[in-house]
Amino acid sequence: MLTLEDRLSARLRAADYKTWRDKVHAVNGCARPIRLVGAHQLHDADTGAVIHHYGGSIFAPCGNRRETVCPACSDRYAADAFHLVRAGLCGGSKGVPERVTEHPRVFVTLTAPSFGKVHTRRVSRRGRVVPCGCGQTHHREDDPRIGTPLDPDTYDYEAAVLWQAHAGKLWHRFTVRLRRELAQRAGLRVRDFPGHARLSYGKVAEYQRRGLIHFHALVRLDGPDGPTERAPSWATSALLTDAITAAAGAAVVTTTRPDGARLSLSWGAQLDTRPVEHDDSEDADGIGERALAGYIAKYATKGTGTVDGADRPIRSELDIEHLRITEHHRRMIRTCWDLGGLDAYEDLNLRRWAHMLGFRGHFLTKSRAYSTTFKAIREDRRAFRLAEALDRLDLDPDAVLVVNDWQFTGAGYRDDAERELALGIAERLRTQRQHKYRQENPQ
Repeated sequence: MLTLEDRLSARLRAADYKTWRDKVHAVNGCARPIRLVGAHQLHDADTGAVIHHYGGSIFAPCGNRRETVCPACSDRYAADAFHLVRAGLCGGSKGVPERVTEHPRVFVTLTAPSFGKVHTRRVSRRGRVVPCGCGQTHHREDDPRIGTPLDPDTYDYEAAVLWQAHAGKLWHRFTVRLRRELAQRAGLRVRDFPGHARLSYGKVAEYQRRGLIHFHALVRLDGPDGPTERAPSWATSALLTDAITAAAGAAVVTTTRPDGARLSLSWGAQLDTRPVEHDDSEDADGIGERALAGYIAKYATKGTGTVDGADRPIRSELDIEHLRITEHHRRMIRTCWDLGGLDAYEDLNLRRWAHMLGFRGHFLTKSRAYSTTFKAIREDRRAFRLAEALDRLDLDPDAVLVVNDWQFTGAGYRDDAERELALGIAERLRTQRQHKYRQENPQ
């Protein structure tokens, strides 16, 4: 039987290697590309005559945003997410005017409540690691015990999973309450609020070490028509901050435990609100646009990475036992699976989301008027690439029609040799992008 090295060598020497490599380059080294066969044609818009024809097979990116599944597509998603959120923060692109920076903006972090004491790593002002509640000092930041319960038998796994499953609904309740709090402070009736101001936000979800998500959100107050219209005179960052604090404390979602007992789900006590200032601001309580853009980039990248769950949906209880994860996160997944089998939680679809530790929401969400959309960003990218292709062919974009006819034939590479080569190509392309970025954005 041939070794992996032999198969790699044979693939590199194959007659079709260059064609195959070009297809991998076209999808940035996607780890599991979609294989398509068919044709791409350019027709004369007036006569219908075929000007250009390509027939054969191509790769299309899988589009998976999880870094553990596909680093290449994860990078693209993270970049799109960063630009989407940053457009609503700084303006000047994606249809958002630069004067949006004059609108009241607050960066807020909402966390999950406590469901039991967990191992922690805190550092004093002098830089010393504070002993944990277990009596030991967790010197290493990657200590696997951090975030896991001190006493797993008393940790409320049922409530933790149900909170996670309702986190999206809790955010919705928060935004509804926030509009009410803003209207009250402005001396308006709630139903009249849309005629005076508009609440916009971009929100990123991030997993904590204990397996529960928290939300980082940029909340902005606009005029009634959105970012193109100035916020009313009464709208200030201080008023917005005060309303956020009140809304976070009042938002509640009510559900029941498996035994029928009432369970109220709310945000945790750790609420962080920081007004967004211009970069030259010296206000210690605020955060500059440049620093916040960096935070957003970090959260966008982390959000597409791994959680302490599974990369793909759980199909059976046997799958849970074979996962290489901590026992704490295994119990969260098992709780999702057990609750998912009960009629009372059928609408939560917990077994489908067990690999996400019960979280059913999207990594990034935004209000309609916050900024652009992922769809618009993807369409802009396709239009740019088409324009580049037509320019190479010396064709007028207004004089041609594009006709695509592709059929799905499968997903992934043929063997482990091709997968290894594709990963190498992906890593090389990523290094080149990082080098180019450092050159264009020197510190």
